[in-house]
Amino acid sequence: MQRLCILVGMTLLGWVGWWLGAHEGFMTAFLVSGAGSFLGVYLGWRVHRDYLD
Repeated sequence: MQRLCILVGMTLLGWVGWWLGAHEGFMTAFLVSGAGSFLGVYLGWRVHRDYLD
């Protein structure tokens, strides 16, 4: 279940980061998407630890 939470968080926040960064250009989209994915991994882990464990 932990991996599923991490995957969902990483995918959603990575997509949101790409969408936000795409307004400025490809490289910005790539960097903001990476940051969003990293944040999604952390938040997915926290959701699992705090609410599902």
